[in-house]
Amino acid sequence: MVKAKVRVGIVGYGMIGCRCADAVSLQPDMKLIGVADAVVDYRIKAAYEKGYEIYASPPERLDEMSKAGITLAGTLDDLLKEVDVVIDATPAGIGARMKAVYEKAGVKAIFQGGEKHELAGHSFVAEMNYETALGRQFTRVVSCNTTGICRVIGSLHRAGLVERAWAILARRTTDPWKAHSRATLDTMVPEVHIPSHQGPDAQTVIPDLPITTIAAKGPYTISHMHFAVVKAPRNVSKEEVLTVLDKARRVCFVDTADGLVDLASVMELMKMLGRPMGDMWEVAVWRDILSTSRDEIYLVYQVHNLAIVVPENIDAIRALTELESDPAKSMDLTDRTLGVKESFFTRAG
Repeated sequence: MVKAKVRVGIVGYGMIGCRCADAVSLQPDMKLIGVADAVVDYRIKAAYEKGYEIYASPPERLDEMSKAGITLAGTLDDLLKEVDVVIDATPAGIGARMKAVYEKAGVKAIFQGGEKHELAGHSFVAEMNYETALGRQFTRVVSCNTTGICRVIGSLHRAGLVERAWAILARRTTDPWKAHSRATLDTMVPEVHIPSHQGPDAQTVIPDLPITTIAAKGPYTISHMHFAVVKAPRNVSKEEVLTVLDKARRVCFVDTADGLVDLASVMELMKMLGRPMGDMWEVAVWRDILSTSRDEIYLVYQVHNLAIVVPENIDAIRALTELESDPAKSMDLTDRTLGVKESFFTRAG
């Protein structure tokens, strides 16, 4: 018997919401019903141009959106009557206010990393804890940096190679569309707490992960770079670490020998590979920088702030709605439809 497609709505059509909408549209077991937003600007007009059904949220935005030349399908309440699950991609803090709306409508919801873990009571990274999200009403896809930590350090932890871990995060200053008003220039700004929030956040997904993080934001808007030191419980070789990460899902190696020497060159590679919006859904780990010394592992890896959480949101839909109980099968389908790679250079080896 063929399962009916899960009906999905997107609430908040910013840089995460727009990517999630496109990703949902590619899934054979999902149907994008529409997107809801409160802002009338180039983003929602782009959604309308793509043919997505547009809903006003809140209802008082109906007139303004209509005056902008958008034929609306209705309000947020109308959208919630038509969907099984929503991806809430609203700015941080708004999701917390929206939870009661979703509860009243009886729909499942996926929040993003800008919200607190306690809001959903569950935080999600597909490879680490997919099964614990099965059938839940709510989950929260953790932030880009936390997702990167879970994929890389979490994979080493699962392989028994982490006694203690430390990570220094060089974060992008702000998102690209805010650079005109919020960018950091000619400076670095440290987060004021140690550990920074990403370490404890990773522990909401992997409770026994022994990690401390320190973070600062720098004068650029695309991607984050992580510098990690892992103390293993025994001596470990570089080859063993490479083998573990090679088997990790949504992790790819890059090499400075290929000219991939910084954040920008890796993002240029994504454009050359024809990625939608130049996105990198994978974590890029520098293979020729990775090193070990006795029981210590040294890692440098890149996290694309705009794209890494997109496949996680798709898998979270399948988990909440129980479309697929097997995490590997869900991730296989997500990766195939989006074009997630095991290697950026499959033909070259």
